[in-house]
Amino acid sequence: MEPILELRGIVKRFPGVTALDGVDLSIADGEIHALVGQNGAGKSALIKVLCGVHPADEGQMRFQGVPYLPRTPLDALRAGIRVVYQEFNLLPYLTVAENLLFEKLPNRYGILDREALQRRAAELLKKVGLNIDPATRVERLGIAQRQLLEIAKALSSTGRLLVLDEPTATLTPREVVRLFEIVRAARASGLAVIYVSHHLQEIFDLCDRVTVLRNGRRIETFSVKATDAPELVRLMVGRRLEAATQEIGAAAEISTPGSAGAYAPALRIEKLRVRNSTREISFSLNFGEIVGIAGLVGSGRTEILRAIFGADRRDAGEIYVRGRRAQFRMPVDAVRNGVCLLTENRKDEGLLLGMPVRVNITLTDLARVSRLGLLQRQRERATALRWTHDLDVRLRSTEQTARELSGGNQQKVIIAKWLFRDASVLMLDEPTRGIDVGAKAEIYTLLRRLSSDGKALLVVSSELPELMILCDRILVLSRGRLVGEISRHEFDEERILSLAYSEYLAGNHRSVE
Repeated sequence: MEPILELRGIVKRFPGVTALDGVDLSIADGEIHALVGQNGAGKSALIKVLCGVHPADEGQMRFQGVPYLPRTPLDALRAGIRVVYQEFNLLPYLTVAENLLFEKLPNRYGILDREALQRRAAELLKKVGLNIDPATRVERLGIAQRQLLEIAKALSSTGRLLVLDEPTATLTPREVVRLFEIVRAARASGLAVIYVSHHLQEIFDLCDRVTVLRNGRRIETFSVKATDAPELVRLMVGRRLEAATQEIGAAAEISTPGSAGAYAPALRIEKLRVRNSTREISFSLNFGEIVGIAGLVGSGRTEILRAIFGADRRDAGEIYVRGRRAQFRMPVDAVRNGVCLLTENRKDEGLLLGMPVRVNITLTDLARVSRLGLLQRQRERATALRWTHDLDVRLRSTEQTARELSGGNQQKVIIAKWLFRDASVLMLDEPTRGIDVGAKAEIYTLLRRLSSDGKALLVVSSELPELMILCDRILVLSRGRLVGEISRHEFDEERILSLAYSEYLAGNHRSVE
C-alpha cells in the first residue's frame, strides 16, 4: 500500500519539555494504523501537530504525495484530514443537525434550507447508528451520544484521513461494535485511519499496523499480527525510570519515602462507588504517608478524588477521617474536616488568576485575617508573605496576580492556600502537569517535607517515575477497579503498567462499568 501520510523527524517543544523528539511515521492508504503509548508518550502532541493545532518546530510532512504544512486546523480540514478528539468539539446550544453540518450549512438563495439540513443530518446519524431527532439540542445528549455525534461529524464531508483519539472511552459494548463497523467501512472505501486507544484488545481486533511511542519518540512500527499485548506493554514501558530519576535527582535532593513513618489513619475509604460506575473502591491513607494512584486516562483516578472531596456525586461508600465517619456532601464539608483537593486544572479550578496572590492564599479562611467582619489588609499581606516565603514562591510582591506566576509557583500558591486553611489531608491531581523539570523537583521536595511534617498526601499522576520517586505505596486502577496495591520495595514500572492494562486485556474488556 502506498503511503498517504509521511512524517519525518517531527520535533515539538514546549517550555521545559520536548513533546516530540524526531518522530517518523508513515500511514498507508486504506489502512487502520494504531498509535499506542503511555500517558505523555506524545500521541496527543503528534495528532495536534498533524492537524494544525501546534506547528512543528522541526521536521517535514507529506500528505497525498505533496508537502503538507498546516498552520491552523482549517488547513487540515481543507486538506482532507478529519479528527475526533478526546475532548468534544461541539456547540451545546445548537441542534444536532446544525453541529453536524456547521462547516457547510445547506442553503437556498442564501437562506438556510432546514429541510435539506434535517435530511442530510438524518443520513449521517443513521450511518453511526445514532437514533435521535436531528432537531435535538446537543446539551441534552449523553456523553456516549456526543461521542458518536463527533464521529458522524467527521464523516460529514469527504476526506482521506480520519483520526480517532480514544473513541471508545465513553461507548457501551454495542456502540463499540457499531464503531468498528464504521471504521472498517471507512477503510474499505479507501480512507486511512489513525486509531489511538489504551484498549489494547481493540488494537488487535481492528487495526492493521501499530506504532509505539515512548517519551516523545517512535520506538517501533509493525504489523499487528506480528506482536502481542505483553510485547506492546514492554515497548511502551522501556527502561525510562532510571533516567527520569537521575534527571530529577540532579535538580533536587529528595528524602527517602517513608522516612517519617505512618503515624495514624488519616483517611479511610470504604466501598466508594463514583457516579455511573458499578466498581467499589476501598483503601486507606495514613498521616506521614504519600500514597499514589496510577492508571490510564479514563481509569477513574480523578473521579475518585472529586467524589471524596464532594465536588462530584458518589453513588455509594463511606468516608472516615481520623477514624470517624464523615459526610462530604459538598467541598465545604471536606475542607471543614481538613481534607483538600488540588485539581488537575489549576488555572480554572484552583486559582483566581486575575486576583493578587495574597487574596488567593487567604481566601480559604477569611475569618483569620478579619476582625469584626472586616478584612484586615495588613494581616492578610503578612499572612501571604509568610506562606510565600515558607514555600519559596518566586514573585515580586504578593500584590502580583496569580496569572503572572510560572506554573510551578502557581502550584505552590494553591498548596499555600490549603495549608493556611490547616488542611491535614492533601489530595493532588497531576501536581506537576505543565511544569518544567526544575520546578518539578521543587514540588517533589515540598511534598516530601509536608509528609515528614505529618501531612497525609494522596497523589494522582500520569507519570509513573513521579509516583515511584514520591510514594510509599501505589494503588493501581484499571477501568474503575482497584487491581493492585504495591509497596515501595516492590515498585516496578512494567508491573504497574501491566496492572493498569489488566482490565482492558481481560475477556470482559468491553463490559459496561
